[in-house]
Amino acid sequence: MSKNILGWVDIPVANLKRAIKFYSAVLGAKVTHRKMAGFEFGLLPYYQSKVSGCLVKIKDNKPSKNGPMIYLSVGPHHDRAEKAVLKNRGKILLKKHQIGPHGFRSVILDSEGNRIALHSDKG
Repeated sequence: MSKNILGWVDIPVANLKRAIKFYSAVLGAKVTHRKMAGFEFGLLPYYQSKVSGCLVKIKDNKPSKNGPMIYLSVGPHHDRAEKAVLKNRGKILLKKHQIGPHGFRSVILDSEGNRIALHSDKG
């Protein structure tokens, strides 16, 4: 069994190119465009660690601000990540705030309309 609770996440998108640009800017790391057997997706960073995910445009998955809350680590670059959200067609629903002893989070809408939390250990 893996030591991580989160193993993988598929983040639904309406526009793959726009979403790849958004997440690359917010995470400060390249999201890689991939094709496999007629299927296109954006591979999030750190996929080798098996704790990552991808951006997918699939008929059965639709972007939503009311679905599961996914937390993405932005490390010490939380403020930069919030600025990147605004510059790349996203919205900040809740600015960075402390979540008790668990660090800090921002709640955003990504460029596709998904509600996502950005997380950092320190403010």
